[in-house]
Amino acid sequence: MRSKRWPDIAMNLTDLDACVRSMRDEMIAFTTELVAIASENPPGNAYPDCVRAIASRLQALDLSCEIVKYRPAQGTRDHSGAAVVLSSVGTGQRTLYFSGHYDVVPATLAGQCAPVLKGKILFGRGSADMKSGLASMLYAAVALQRLQVPLDGRVGLVFVPDEETGGHRGSRFLAATKRLGTHGIGMLTPEPTSGIVWNANRGAITVRVTVHGREAHVGLLHQGRNAFEDAIDVVTRLQRLARRVARRRTRFAVTPDAARRSLMLIGGRVEAGSNFNVVPGRCVFTVDRRMNPEEDFEAERRALVAVFDEVRRDGVKLDVEVLQEGHASGSAETAPLAQALAAHVRAVTGKAPRFEMCPGLLEIRFYAERGMPAYAYGPGLLSISHGPKEFVDTDRIVECAVIYARVAASVLAPGVSDVDRTQL
Repeated sequence: MRSKRWPDIAMNLTDLDACVRSMRDEMIAFTTELVAIASENPPGNAYPDCVRAIASRLQALDLSCEIVKYRPAQGTRDHSGAAVVLSSVGTGQRTLYFSGHYDVVPATLAGQCAPVLKGKILFGRGSADMKSGLASMLYAAVALQRLQVPLDGRVGLVFVPDEETGGHRGSRFLAATKRLGTHGIGMLTPEPTSGIVWNANRGAITVRVTVHGREAHVGLLHQGRNAFEDAIDVVTRLQRLARRVARRRTRFAVTPDAARRSLMLIGGRVEAGSNFNVVPGRCVFTVDRRMNPEEDFEAERRALVAVFDEVRRDGVKLDVEVLQEGHASGSAETAPLAQALAAHVRAVTGKAPRFEMCPGLLEIRFYAERGMPAYAYGPGLLSISHGPKEFVDTDRIVECAVIYARVAASVLAPGVSDVDRTQL
């Protein structure tokens, strides 16, 4: 199925739309196949099964397939079978990346990873976040290949694990091995954005604090040291920092307005002691610091560490384990890729999208750090993505695929200026 008129891109978007929509059943089947694989993270279950499913689909569609296996640091072991799957459509160095993750948050109900299709609604863990998005980005690329759309460059497909826990075995690993974003002109990721375009994300430093005391029977209270009470001292000082942090506001759009504050969550997870009649010898709690793009990541890290150093000098014994770190990022709404994405969202859905900052951490940061514009837009809804009844509207899977294919055809169109790309 080859169009003879692709030099006229605007005329042939209709052909592209039709090609994508003709693969609707394949997109739904692929999403269903992935949802049935319980790739819960943590800890990183069934990663090899996801890799095999993605690789098999790529091969069946006559797309290239490269599997990049995660290699842990020397002296450590990893038994997850984590790997990144890479593919591409087109030729040349200039690359527009479509990147998505195949891991999901753990199921909270029995049978949640068993996909159920009711009418046009597909239920199951990962249906919204973001296995439906993987289908959208893949079949957008397939349409470009089947119609032999001329591209000044290529579309790079990137399927990664570990997004839900900071990207250690996925995008962060690719970045560390200099395989991420090579020759990139931009990146899109089909996260569940609820019809919004996320052009920014907060940074994060998440730590687990372990305060050490000394256990003793309550009747011998004087022989013990209460780790819980020491933890209260630590928390009190962290609260002072949290109040200062909360006075800051980002310039990026966020809904509601109260969400524009810089954030620190103290005690998302807490445990202490062994029994009511034993002085607790250990108290553990988490601190999740989320920075806005305008804040200096290193300065905020130093401010947090300074609190722990201060209490140590005052005699509190504690250890701090870093659970995740990620930088904030922001890409301009005026960049050609952003404007092309907005234009095609409006053309396909009938509604111009808002640009907002994601309230959490996003993998757009890995690409933005390398100097390329990066945006999130996908078929799912954020409000139900980690919930007990996660679902995706299958019409939205197809719409998102159409939008991604259109954006690639326009942004990578040969001999077209950046201004014209946004108007195709």
